[in-house]
Amino acid sequence: MSVAPLAQPHVVQPYRYVRRDLVEPDWRRFPGWRSVGIDEWRSAQWQRAHCVKSVAQLKQVWGDLVDETFYDDLRRDQREHATMSMLLPPQMLNTMVPESPLHDSSWTEALLADPIRHYMLPVHSDRRTDWPSHPYATRDSLHEHDMWVAEGLTHRYPTKVLAELLSTCPQYCGHCTRMDLVGNSTDTVQKLRLAGRPDDRLDGILDYLRRTPEVRDVVVSGGDVANLPWPRLERFLTDLLALDSIRDIRLATKALIGLPQHWLQPEVVAGVHRVAGLARTGGVALAIHTHTNHLHSVTPLVAEASRALLEAGVRDVRNQGVLLAGVNADSHDLLDLCFGLLDGAGITPYYFYMCDMIPNAEHWRISVAHAQQLQHEIMGYLPGFATPRIVCDVPFVGKRWVHQVTDYDRRRGISQWAKYYRTTVDATDVAALNRTHPYYDPIHTLDAEGREWWHRQPRP
Repeated sequence: MSVAPLAQPHVVQPYRYVRRDLVEPDWRRFPGWRSVGIDEWRSAQWQRAHCVKSVAQLKQVWGDLVDETFYDDLRRDQREHATMSMLLPPQMLNTMVPESPLHDSSWTEALLADPIRHYMLPVHSDRRTDWPSHPYATRDSLHEHDMWVAEGLTHRYPTKVLAELLSTCPQYCGHCTRMDLVGNSTDTVQKLRLAGRPDDRLDGILDYLRRTPEVRDVVVSGGDVANLPWPRLERFLTDLLALDSIRDIRLATKALIGLPQHWLQPEVVAGVHRVAGLARTGGVALAIHTHTNHLHSVTPLVAEASRALLEAGVRDVRNQGVLLAGVNADSHDLLDLCFGLLDGAGITPYYFYMCDMIPNAEHWRISVAHAQQLQHEIMGYLPGFATPRIVCDVPFVGKRWVHQVTDYDRRRGISQWAKYYRTTVDATDVAALNRTHPYYDPIHTLDAEGREWWHRQPRP
């Protein structure tokens, strides 16, 4: 006698997983690209040659689809607020408003609401007028330059270093934490400059690592390693792999998202294969770290490039996003992005950072309490290895999981954070391991009493 299976109750979850196919938006919907063929679009050279660097070039792409009011809004932001110059590869620009609105008159409205546009192409009307910058915002909010032990080499953690090989990227994100060094100067920010010759800089980094065997982990960044000619990057990586002390190498590249065509070039794929082979032979973990903040940026071309890197032998491709209001500061958006990365592109969700306390960033930043709630809401849906940790990068401390806060005055938005290591700036400080360091919530997220308290404080 067969027994009928018990009926399963219908469970309504706060988030419902649906596997989605990745989409490459049709770039020909934009007037300026109507004659661009697939071969041109897949060409890294064409993508770099047609990067948008000005309002005039942007108008050549969008034309009259977008109202002049938007261009005026953008021009004003470039004059008064922008900490990063405009640089948008066609690939990245194409992920804004991925589907044409039903009526051309709604293009501007759709563009203003678009999450990719919100952080890649900020406009004046995005910015806050009450507190556009936090009183404690600084150009180098993480003090990476203060911790340089050689030009471009930040030694903050005991066993890890950050190697900034160059100061350019294929694309410039509005919220860039290295806005004091990366990119061209803007009307509001005169950038620092790497002073040494590129080869001397790389030699200086390698010399320090030879003399400092306690460092086992190197993040190779910039800028973006995709802007370094591959032969020079391969030589550096080969020399790095010759050091027995180095066990982990992570290549940081937003270009995997904004210019995947670069990582699909046969000569680059072949070079990655050679370096990955050396790493594997030496027992070194070679990984790629990229940066995307919204599902719309994860397209089939991104997936193709990611899988090409994995097939070439890198151990992992991981994503380090940034929590940004108006972009992804919602658990459903984060989970959509994480599943898109994992299912569609073989990219492991790794970190989501809170936006750093740089000038003119308050419209993007969220509170520690908000970040803690997001961490709570995304738990239990993704596999454990692919559940991203939400972290606060605390000045003079480093990355901290948002639930590691030592003390938190929510009324005034001041959190305190501790660490169990010394950095190069407090190496001789006997009290360094017993001291806490502050981080500040955006003032507009506080209640009326908290906001009034900040209004009464003298400006630092």
